[in-house]
Amino acid sequence: MTAQQIKVAIADDHKIFRDGIRMALKDREYLKILWEAEDGKDLIHKLKIKEPDVLLMDIRMPELDGINAISLIRKEYEEIKIIVLTMYDDQEMITKMMELGANAYLTKTTDPDEIYQAILTCMNDDFYFNDLVNKAVLLKLQHRKTVRQFYPNPVKFSEKEIRILKCIAEDKTTEEISKVVFLSPRTIETIRQKMKEKVGAKTIAGLVMYAMRNKLLE
Repeated sequence: MTAQQIKVAIADDHKIFRDGIRMALKDREYLKILWEAEDGKDLIHKLKIKEPDVLLMDIRMPELDGINAISLIRKEYEEIKIIVLTMYDDQEMITKMMELGANAYLTKTTDPDEIYQAILTCMNDDFYFNDLVNKAVLLKLQHRKTVRQFYPNPVKFSEKEIRILKCIAEDKTTEEISKVVFLSPRTIETIRQKMKEKVGAKTIAGLVMYAMRNKLLE
């Protein structure tokens, strides 16, 4: 768990919801609510004034919706952890937002304790994967649909690394992967760690999201 103060911003067009989130998080350890935005344009404007560590953002907002907002944010603010907090639980929307650069995806029925945990996890491990996201991402990978490229200069992987990466995305164990690629489990672990280092991912989830955003799993 991080010991530094985490600056949090909230973007949602419903004041009642913003008030509720602020009240739920205001006394949490390590957190400071930096500002609130009432729509997408207000969000982009306030980002230029004070940059948060974590942004809790709805998808449906007037002026500029969450889909367009996240695309703009990721062009200039790579370090901000974006947690989508919305009523939508559609699987296509979940994978779309994760591919565009979200670090977590939660519905508005999520318990405040889980929202708090998602914030801490994103700060420490880059991504927070709950059952909702896991299911949507695995289904996306199974169907091998085209995904949007996010990184301008993706890292090059060898054919063997790609095979291992696909096995990881399919949730295969180290032992199962070793049988597929005919390498020892220890070698698989070494290659997996080197792939994480190549892309700067802290976790396997981060490695898989990198692969999805760069069309490496098609």
